[in-house]
Order: sequence, then structure tokens, then C-alpha cells
Amino acid sequence: MQRMKASDFPQEVLNLFDRYVHGGIDRREFIDRASKYAVGGMTAAAMFEALRPNFLLGEQIKATDSRIKGEEATCPSPQGNGTVKGYLVRPANATGKLPAILVVHENRGLNPHIRDITRRLAVANFVAFAPDALAPLGGYPVNEPADKQEEVATQMFGKLDNAKRTEDFVAAANWIKGHAQSTGRLGSVGFCFGGGVVNTLAVRLGDALTAGVPFYGAQPPAADVAKIKAHMLIHYAGMDDRIDAGWPAYEAALKANKVDYQAFIYQGAQHGFNNDTTPRFDEASAKLAWQRTTDWFNKFLRAS
Repeated sequence: MQRMKASDFPQEVLNLFDRYVHGGIDRREFIDRASKYAVGGMTAAAMFEALRPNFLLGEQIKATDSRIKGEEATCPSPQGNGTVKGYLVRPANATGKLPAILVVHENRGLNPHIRDITRRLAVANFVAFAPDALAPLGGYPVNEPADKQEEVATQMFGKLDNAKRTEDFVAAANWIKGHAQSTGRLGSVGFCFGGGVVNTLAVRLGDALTAGVPFYGAQPPAADVAKIKAHMLIHYAGMDDRIDAGWPAYEAALKANKVDYQAFIYQGAQHGFNNDTTPRFDEASAKLAWQRTTDWFNKFLRAS
């Protein structure tokens, strides 16, 4: 299967698709606006289809992989929606306790790609939990046709109570931190919406979060940054004007409050560059960012 790249599309079309993914425009408006950039046999509708995720393209570790043990898990969330459901994965041959990582999905719920990310962390010798914010509405819509799941998931996401959704992630973080198989050292990684959640958790959890790794996530208010005690590794995409606009104020607040952080901007990369199921995937940037991420967690979560 041929994987298309971001460079196969005009930047204007990539920007339009970013707006579509984040609810700024609908499918019809994307096609209307993208039609002016259609060339050759690549219609606006074809570009739309090509930009949507293909989960089989990006799967690195199958759910049946003998190195891991995965299960559906539920934890209480009294301040949120009552309970949180998600995907819990750990190394199959683990002896003793392991550092815990909360994995936070994009604005489409716990899709197959984020499940794969969670399995990758288990292979890297962590116990990882990925909650599904869509659980109160029945969970990520796996029973929809494959070509409709992400669109339906995005619509479902817009119906969630934002405050309760945040409390569910806080509850999930505390639950995996205190899990019987956890050492009690907690990290969190998230992507897009999930990157913003990692920043929020860093504020909310204080020193209960040891390490946070937001990928192209919205920044917390500068006034809240003083509450961050975690070691923060922050990834941005060079072509992501929408999210990058908030970085200077966040960086100034991190410095002013002496938060331990490193930040990297991957030049030429698009928002979503780590997601290897879409053409926005940038292999070199993603590989480097993921290596930095696992190194960061190893450094701070396995420290004595």
C-alpha cells in the first residue's frame, strides 16, 4: 500500500484538513475550499480520503503480540462521569512493578492508533493506560463502517462535558499511578488534544506527575504554570501555526517558574507528525521525537 506524504499536498489543503479535524469546518466545506487546489486526477474528495487515517498502515505492534498483555480496564471517576474505561497494557514477562504512563488520545477517542501507541510503551517496559474519553457515550465507535469511524468519533467528542472529561483524565492518571503493578512514578504522553491534556495534568497533579510529554498540545494559562512540578518534554511541529502561536508565552512562564523542561520544534513537520496512519506523518521527526520520549521517561521514571 503506497503511503502518501504531506509533501504530496498543497500546504493550503493541509491547513484546511487541520481545520476539519479540529471542528472548524465540515467535510463539505473542506471539499468546497480544497477544490481550487485539485490537480490531475486528485479531486478534492480524493484528497480528503487520502488525508484520513489508515490504521493498518501505522500498526507497529499487534494486540496479539506475545511480548505484551493487554486488557480493557475500568476505574472510578466520582468527580467526572462516574467511571473511566480504557486500555491497559503491560509487558507479558514483567517481574515486579514498573513505572506507569497515562496515554492521552487526540480529539477522536481511543482509536486503533492510540491503542498501538499504548502497546509500544508496554514493549518499552512500562505499564500503560489509555483512557477513552468517549466511554460515557459508548466508546470509540468501532461498530461504524471503517470509513466513518473517525468522523462519528469527532462528532461524539463535541458532545462531551469538558469539565467532567478533564476529571476523568485526572482520575485515570491517579488510578494508574496507584495500580498494584505500578512503582508509583507516573508519566503522561498525549497528542494534539491529548498534548493539551498532558499540560493540564501537569498543572492539576503537581508533583504527583513525574514526567509529561505533550505532542503539539495546547498550552496551559501562564498563571497556572507555577503549579507544574513534572519534568516536561515538549514537542511541536514547525508547520503548526495554530498551536505554535501559544508557545512563546508558555516558554516564558516555564522559565519564570524554573520548571525543568526541554522543547523541540521539528522544522517542516505538520501538526500530527507522529501519527503514522496519515500522510501528515513525518518519519524522521516522529522517530526522533519518540526516541526522545522514551529516553525522557526512562531517565525520570526509573530514577532511584
